[in-house]
Amino acid sequence: MAQRKTWADLTDEQKRGISGAVLVQVTLAALALIDIARRPKSKIRGGKPAWVLASFVNFAGPLSYFIFGRKR
Repeated sequence: MAQRKTWADLTDEQKRGISGAVLVQVTLAALALIDIARRPKSKIRGGKPAWVLASFVNFAGPLSYFIFGRKR
């Protein structure tokens, strides 16, 4: 069985990649949550609580909200 790497074991490139992915995820989630809070219920497909929960599912949740959850 392979031993798990710690943060210190990662290369600088790997650390930058992980940090970038985290930044994108946090930004997407924050933007989705702000939009859900500000947008009237009538302009959102489905319930707001469901979209809030979905926003915490990696990249898929916030992207799904922006693609499918908002009425135009």
